[in-house]
Amino acid sequence: MTDEMAGDGRDVGGWTKEIGTTGDFRRQDSAFRDRVTADGSSGFPAAAGRYHLYVSLACPWASRALLVRRLKGLEDAIGLTVVDPYRDDQGWAFRPGTVSRPGESDPLHGWSFLSEAYLASDPAFDGRVTVPVLWDTVTGRIVNNESSEVIRMLNAEFDAFATNPDVDLYPEDLRAEIDALNDRIYPEINNGVYRSGFATSQDAYEDAVTTLFDALEWLEALLAERRYLTGDRITEADWRLFMTLVRFDPVYVGHFKCNVKRIVDLPNLWAYTRDLYQQPGVADTVDLEHIKVHYYTTHPSINPTRVVPVGPQIDWDEPHGRG
Repeated sequence: MTDEMAGDGRDVGGWTKEIGTTGDFRRQDSAFRDRVTADGSSGFPAAAGRYHLYVSLACPWASRALLVRRLKGLEDAIGLTVVDPYRDDQGWAFRPGTVSRPGESDPLHGWSFLSEAYLASDPAFDGRVTVPVLWDTVTGRIVNNESSEVIRMLNAEFDAFATNPDVDLYPEDLRAEIDALNDRIYPEINNGVYRSGFATSQDAYEDAVTTLFDALEWLEALLAERRYLTGDRITEADWRLFMTLVRFDPVYVGHFKCNVKRIVDLPNLWAYTRDLYQQPGVADTVDLEHIKVHYYTTHPSINPTRVVPVGPQIDWDEPHGRG
């Protein structure tokens, strides 16, 4: 991966810049952290047609934002552009793809690379270009590229323009529990698969993968008692976890060496994953071809042949039995 920063669309820092001295993966912090608010007090007032989401269907972080946009019914209020699944040293690109849902051209500026949005927002930006990106068409800059904050905004600040304003993924009475779940699931599972897959030393890998599967076993036990993570309501915590689980067997087991067990070997987690996948509108936001093409072709140090596996065969519509 190149570390070069230039105006030619090259990604300014690949994931290899995030490897510590002991071979452990240390994810960079998101750079743009402004907020859209319903009352406009932040300087970025919620409005229909003002904001645009740039996402990858492969990326679990971007898919969070894509799904919340869908669940809230914000398709007419917030524009969307999908980048190409193949990500080389030039970064996320706007170009026709070769998979089931191709990448798209940039409708706002005619950009070739998402890095152009970062450099337009901050000409001195020298980090890794990531998705999702919430772009403001009025100020001409990125508002936020931190997925956990973007989904909170989509959940609460755009209700005046949502077709499903009553959907609340972060209800006040469950916020403490949701936050506690996120505080463990994010580092140990969501990021844990990356800490396993990107580790460049045996010790770093074994530490990450052991922590990952301890956390999965914890959830397997929890879901023996509850339909969803907080009980009988689907919340933000469930959808954040789902994005990792739906990618686990197709990608993380093999590509990231997370092969102690598969999700299909954990009966409660597997049924729970199917339960979430079968919720209305969710399957439309999951593109397993995008997911596999992205991971298996993007990390040549992990998969130098860039051969994309055919399997696994998974029946996502199998009855989940968690009613």
